[in-house]
Amino acid sequence: MLVIVGAIVVIACVVLGFLLEGGILHALLHPMPIELMIIAGSALGSLLISAPMPLIKEMMSQLGGVFKAHDPKKEEYIEVLLCLYELCKLAKSNPLALEPHVEAPENSEIFKRYPGVLANHHAIAFIADTFKVQISSPMNPYDLEALMDQDIKAAHEAEAAAPAQMNKVSDAMPGLGIVAAVLGVVITMGKLSQGKEVIGNSVGSALVGTFLGILLSYGFLGPLATKMDALNIQHGKYVEVIKVAILAFAKDCSPKVCVEFARRTIPPSCRPSFQEIDTATSSAGKAAA
Repeated sequence: MLVIVGAIVVIACVVLGFLLEGGILHALLHPMPIELMIIAGSALGSLLISAPMPLIKEMMSQLGGVFKAHDPKKEEYIEVLLCLYELCKLAKSNPLALEPHVEAPENSEIFKRYPGVLANHHAIAFIADTFKVQISSPMNPYDLEALMDQDIKAAHEAEAAAPAQMNKVSDAMPGLGIVAAVLGVVITMGKLSQGKEVIGNSVGSALVGTFLGILLSYGFLGPLATKMDALNIQHGKYVEVIKVAILAFAKDCSPKVCVEFARRTIPPSCRPSFQEIDTATSSAGKAAA
């Protein structure tokens, strides 16, 4: 929602400032479709040249997620902590009983109680794969931490490639705007005998290309890339919370202590209190029983 509001503010302030300075809106809007075709088409072509199709698809996916994503809330962190509590508690009492839950999470009664966790495919895969290792061939905490760090690093690198590519497209926009402006100047040179008014309108149309390239770069694409990167960092923090709980489990901590380690990894702005988690885990234990 804030992304849409921000885009409206950018457009409104630019157009309003132009009008307050005495600009004529028609002079700005009339050449815009053609200039946009030149700039956006060139940007799309350069993207197809420079990026493989899986990266383009990932970039489009993350770009779409920007408009519907939100920062992880306290309730979401409480949900994943309770899920981890139940998993750790079951694994402590009977490790083999955990196997069907991590082999088929979509059929697990534990995961079904936490739909927010079940909907996060990366988190589910991370939890399931890590517990599978500990069930089939238990690792010492140091090796397990290295394994989880490698998983997180690989996922982060894959996710970070999309905003990096978006930044490259953003950096190219001013140059593509200049290309559109140069084409306009070439057209203007053929109108030198048609009078000052015609030449002035033609030069103004050409400069709209430069204006659009800079505006698209610094007003839209650059901020969108930054937002994509910020969302990836937040998703990484969610997985980091899971990692800390499983690592505490590998160190033979009790389920409540595992959850407490994870709770203190949550950013303070949305971290639940000790009392909230203590009450929630007690209720979760009764519900599971």
